[in-house]
Amino acid sequence: MTPSVLLGVWVAAGLTLCMFSFLYKDNPFFRFGEHLYVGISMGYTIVRIYYDVMVKSLYTPVMQEGKWWFLIAAILGLLVLTRFIPKVSWLSRISFAVIVGFGSGVAIPRIISSNILQQVQGTLKPILNVGPSSFGMAQFNALLILVGVVTVLIYFFFSIEHKGPIHGMARIGIYFLMINFGAGFGYTVMARMSLLIGRFDDLILFASRDYGYASLVLLGMIAFGLFVWERGSIAPSGSGQDGRPGESDARD
Repeated sequence: MTPSVLLGVWVAAGLTLCMFSFLYKDNPFFRFGEHLYVGISMGYTIVRIYYDVMVKSLYTPVMQEGKWWFLIAAILGLLVLTRFIPKVSWLSRISFAVIVGFGSGVAIPRIISSNILQQVQGTLKPILNVGPSSFGMAQFNALLILVGVVTVLIYFFFSIEHKGPIHGMARIGIYFLMINFGAGFGYTVMARMSLLIGRFDDLILFASRDYGYASLVLLGMIAFGLFVWERGSIAPSGSGQDGRPGESDARD
């Protein structure tokens, strides 16, 4: 096994155990792993944004391809930074106006087309194309989706009082909502459990001899570190909060 792979194994096992140490309570090992994760994520994000935006989308088109009109977008981006200068902060409104106006004009038609029109078309098409003897599972699913969409919309339609048939349809909409929330919650829990099982599998694998008993050694080191940290954080019973002798010691 190469030294780089072995180093990566020890780092991965150590950071995993540092994060798991929060199950005991908040401690320096957990804070170290948390701060390291946030710092690395932020640094990676900044580098990727610089490379993807400043280099690939601005420098390369302008300097190598001669697309000088890209500088207009760069100027608008710089105007956003004037928000931090109170005297000229009004210039940032120009950039925000362009962003909101252009973004709304591009996004609204696409959202209407993809989230409304195409959804309606995909829901009704299997039902409208059904023949006398061609009603199958696909048509049943489409009909079920149609009933769910209509009843949920009726449940959120508060312009009329929910009485009679409207009340029954609204109740059916509630059932669809509860099924959706339950399925979503179950999927989220199972996804997190899958991640947890994956980390435990890695820790068990890294505890083998091939990886230098990384998980066991690091677990012992973190446990010993927590013990020392706990002993150091407990003030002597005979001392006050500021480190001076307590009243009983003074009287003696």
